[in-house]
Amino acid sequence: MASLIEDFIDTLNKENEEYSKLLEISGRKTSIIVKGDVESLARITDEEQVVVDRITGLDKHREEVLKDIATVLNKDVQTLKVPELIKLLERQEKEKEALSQIYEKLKVTVEEMKTINERNRGLIQLSLEMIQFDMNLMQAVSSGPETGDYTKSGSYSQGIAPASASRFDSKS
Repeated sequence: MASLIEDFIDTLNKENEEYSKLLEISGRKTSIIVKGDVESLARITDEEQVVVDRITGLDKHREEVLKDIATVLNKDVQTLKVPELIKLLERQEKEKEALSQIYEKLKVTVEEMKTINERNRGLIQLSLEMIQFDMNLMQAVSSGPETGDYTKSGSYSQGIAPASASRFDSKS
């Protein structure tokens, strides 16, 4: 059982390290989003994916170890959570303290990740809205407004005014 707990704590420590790396990458990503540097954004997203893949592997391992711990303790793995596991380690002060510390660190790291991800999501949303606004503006300018013009003979014609046409003809 002690080796399972140590493996569990070790896995949580590794997860926290990877989430910390992801946190650093997400911080850099914020400035890249603000700059609108698409190439750098693609590179940093690839870098992010490598870390996420490692986290996914660690998550799977953590779940397997927790399943083994639940089996040894004769507990349901679906209901066995870290706070409950900490309580069950009353007699193993060293493991209890180590698990409590990494659990708290991981909670803080994940909360910071959520905050940065929400900020990045908001920035991306604003960027998309600005792109849509620019596209709408360019489309409106290129199509030009529909105007009514009088010909030299005084008759009325309706059509699209060219973008370079002046509304007032000083020669008339």
